[in-house]
Amino acid sequence: MRGLLFDLDDTLLSHGVLTRAAYSALWDLRDAGLALAAVTGRPSAWGKVIARQWPVAGCVTENGNVLVVRRGSAVECRATCTPSERRERQTRLARLVEQVKRVVPDARLTDDASLRQSDVTWDIGEHVRLPEDRVQAIAREVARFGARWSRSSVHLHATFDVDDKATGALRFCATGLGQPLGACVSTFGFVGDSANDAACFAGFRTTFGVANVRPAIGQMSVPPRYVAARPMGEGFAEIAAAIIEARRPVSTLAC
Repeated sequence: MRGLLFDLDDTLLSHGVLTRAAYSALWDLRDAGLALAAVTGRPSAWGKVIARQWPVAGCVTENGNVLVVRRGSAVECRATCTPSERRERQTRLARLVEQVKRVVPDARLTDDASLRQSDVTWDIGEHVRLPEDRVQAIAREVARFGARWSRSSVHLHATFDVDDKATGALRFCATGLGQPLGACVSTFGFVGDSANDAACFAGFRTTFGVANVRPAIGQMSVPPRYVAARPMGEGFAEIAAAIIEARRPVSTLAC
């Protein structure tokens, strides 16, 4: 294994908090020689901060649509569309927000919506608990508008971009880290917790879920290969310790 990719919310983070155990696990993985990158639905603006301050090579943000690559002390953002295409898609997303507001007036955008480039997000479980029928009503409007939707444990996303977490993560490994694209699926592992991690669970050979992934497994065509006993950040630390232990050289007895 050359590196480890990981989701943020309810995987590395515990209810939005980066615990000491989880952050120490990142440093332990880095010290063990692994390249690290967050793969998240969170905005690219978050990714810029994380890439500058954490022991990571960068971030795959907005569910794969915007890459943030660390270059020394600087970071650079990479998107798959031109600036004019981005402006046109943002205009369409603004119209979609107005349509959802008419159909689901109790829906609220996330508090990080203004930090995003490629998608728009509604809060369905972070600060408010939106009933499932209202979540489904938003999803129907997104689809009717011709956009793609996905959901995490806390947000519902809508975008006109085409990437998902897996394609974005593979693109990051290849272009951001210079790894052979065909080998990335077997040389990089992935850790996640929710239905919008399904593409990565299916796309990478070595996959891990924290304990709170179990309710979402029935929604996945390919579940994680290994599930930790503990949830969220504690589960991430458990997985990190298991990876590091497995990488230790096997001692041999002298004859």
